[in-house]
Amino acid sequence: MTDNRITNEDNGQQAHVEELLAAYRQIKPSLELLAQEAVALLTDSIRQQGIYVTAIEHRVKTEDSLAVKLMQKGGKYKSIDDVTDLVGLRVITVYSDDVDKVAVIAKRLFDIDWHESVDKRKLHQLNSFGYSSLHYICRLKGKDGAATDRRRFEVQMRTSLQHVWSTIEHDTDYKGGVQIPAEYLREFSRLAGLLELADAEFSRLRNVLTDYRRQALALMKDGKLDDVWLTPETFRSFLEVRPFDHLNKRIAAVNQAEVYPASLVPLVPVFRKLGCNTLGDVQRIVDKSSEDAYQLALQQLALTDLDIMTATVGPKYLCLAYVLRNGGNRDDLKAVYDTLNGPSDANAALADNILRQAAMLPFMQ
Repeated sequence: MTDNRITNEDNGQQAHVEELLAAYRQIKPSLELLAQEAVALLTDSIRQQGIYVTAIEHRVKTEDSLAVKLMQKGGKYKSIDDVTDLVGLRVITVYSDDVDKVAVIAKRLFDIDWHESVDKRKLHQLNSFGYSSLHYICRLKGKDGAATDRRRFEVQMRTSLQHVWSTIEHDTDYKGGVQIPAEYLREFSRLAGLLELADAEFSRLRNVLTDYRRQALALMKDGKLDDVWLTPETFRSFLEVRPFDHLNKRIAAVNQAEVYPASLVPLVPVFRKLGCNTLGDVQRIVDKSSEDAYQLALQQLALTDLDIMTATVGPKYLCLAYVLRNGGNRDDLKAVYDTLNGPSDANAALADNILRQAAMLPFMQ
């Protein structure tokens, strides 16, 4: 009697699974369209907000994967629409606080089923370890803001490090059926803690650097360049006031040449070699050595037919003239060329040529 009842229950479960799978086959084309529409909306909004993500993935659950799930939990689902992850989207961010930003976008775009959604980041116990994601169960919205389709889809949001940990968990299967010795579990816990700390620290450092950039911009706006350290980031902001434009135009006028844009950030290590620690130090070189730089460029370029120059021409001659004005020798000039062009024996010949040309200039007498 008991055996018959168990058999009947098994047969009933199998029939229910087959019924759900048949329903899945009928709606699969619409699931594909749902996935494409949802990922397009999410991708476009994330780009508009300028949030950098490493991946936006989507998939429609395969029939084999669904069959396994239904065999394990088939009694939980009365109809195929009760399965919330037939369509799945995953957004992988660089920083942990960007997960929450993506979540705000998802809430604006989609109708969220809060009863089924879960923030697994908040479920960790003090003695647990591992990484989880923020999971939203969503429906598409219509123009009036109401859900347009009863079919739901899942959006997972996690950081790159959380994704790495999830992959490690899956690959090692340390939560599987085999009992893992406590010493190995402790090692997993320690590594998970390091990843969690790294996630938090990367976000913290980004916020610190953002605050520093704001402070540096405010100081530059107030003309307090001596209070702003020379870094690639602050130098980029310094370039917004176009400190080398006047010198570049004067040098280009020697041959009626055109000046083409070029990155000037590679000049930062050159200015550092010249003893510049702040943007104020750079500005003083501009103020004191621009005329020397022009005379040096004039001496070198006047008899050439160059009609195209890059925006690095002025700063380069500025650095060379500063070296010469302060008693620099052949090796010091070569060091400037080595920093700009990469170490090369040819830079020694360039340094020799500069010395010969500069010997005739007034500021070298």
